[in-house]
Amino acid sequence: MKITVFGSSKPQPGQPAYQNAMRLGRLIAEGGHTVLTGGYMGIMEAVSRGAAEAGGHVIGVTCEEIERWRKNGPNPWIKEEWRCQTLIERIQRLIYACDAAIALPGGPGTLAETTLYWNLLVIHAIPPRPLVLVGDEWKNIFESIRKEMVEAANPQDWDKILFASEIDQAYLFAVNQKPKVSG
Repeated sequence: MKITVFGSSKPQPGQPAYQNAMRLGRLIAEGGHTVLTGGYMGIMEAVSRGAAEAGGHVIGVTCEEIERWRKNGPNPWIKEEWRCQTLIERIQRLIYACDAAIALPGGPGTLAETTLYWNLLVIHAIPPRPLVLVGDEWKNIFESIRKEMVEAANPQDWDKILFASEIDQAYLFAVNQKPKVSG
């Protein structure tokens, strides 16, 4: 499987969000799957690093628009770079090339990626596949949308999103395995 991971560019090595993302990258690689990320820093770097250190294949989907804006190149952990001209093209590659997607906490870019992925699932533009959102932040955002837009979405549209409370559960949802229930 190819698993896309979306998330913030802000976390730094040593921070909990970075460490969690590294763990996710390791789990994906140890499961024999390929990681796709946006290819830059923060969550993207951490997931790439975790996967690379575990011997996995890492694809970074980068773009010229971001590099003109942020003036930095791909992280050193990617093994294969897919270069795009625009941010829209980059997001499309991340979505269309994967078999599952996991979204860790992030900002407006992560929100855009996640809602576009969800909408493409809703309109059947991409085959059914997991969209896993990790953390209470995501649950709160989507519950707010659900309350405010009750008539705008069909009940079955909400079934296309899986919420995970932690990294191990997110990985299992992404590869279509049921997490073990403790207790």
